[in-house]
Amino acid sequence: MKAVILAAGEGIRMRPLTLKVPKPLLKIAGRPIIDYTLSNMPLEIDELIVVTKHLGEQIKDFIGRQNRHMKVKYAQGSDKGTAYSFIAAKNYLKNERFLVITGDDIPGTQDIKNCLAKDLSILVFKPRDPRVCGMAYQRKDGSIWKIIEKPKVSKANLAITGVMVLNTDIFNYKPVLERGEYYLSSMVGLFAKDHKVFPVMSTNFIGEITTPQDLIRVGSILVARHKT
Repeated sequence: MKAVILAAGEGIRMRPLTLKVPKPLLKIAGRPIIDYTLSNMPLEIDELIVVTKHLGEQIKDFIGRQNRHMKVKYAQGSDKGTAYSFIAAKNYLKNERFLVITGDDIPGTQDIKNCLAKDLSILVFKPRDPRVCGMAYQRKDGSIWKIIEKPKVSKANLAITGVMVLNTDIFNYKPVLERGEYYLSSMVGLFAKDHKVFPVMSTNFIGEITTPQDLIRVGSILVARHKT
């Protein structure tokens, strides 16, 4: 099974750290962020499509030096948002299910496996502040029918992460401009209206990694988990 890793962003809120180092290579507890993502991939994933742009050659060099079981291909990302960077992977996907992981997440192996157990799914969590999240609205059967990005007020209580199991029907939906950016979640929301996409509650959600302070916070969490 293939996995798309979105690693194209500039990491603006991580500046000045990301002026010379791409965000996926920033270290948490001594390891690059993307190293955790690669290490936590279950054996079902045998091919990666890594979408890069900002300082992408550094990411390619790092992945190229890793001894892993997965084949790796690269796609050129976009400055127009996560939706267009995601679309860059389209040519490597042909009528199939696949995993998506965005650069703001370090999902555990079990969370990924739980998502793969569903035909179509999104890893979710209960946020402290819905206003900074993509919020998932559910049908009576529990499936997701709508996603609203960073709502001022939300009646939903589940926030989506960047970990999803989709299929190539997603490319039939065009990105929508929301709050000045083309979010992948806008495409997924349209996709979910026509497909049964089920939420999978995270068992060990860490949270978005967006600022330098998050590197310290997440590092403390990972070190504590390693000790238990």
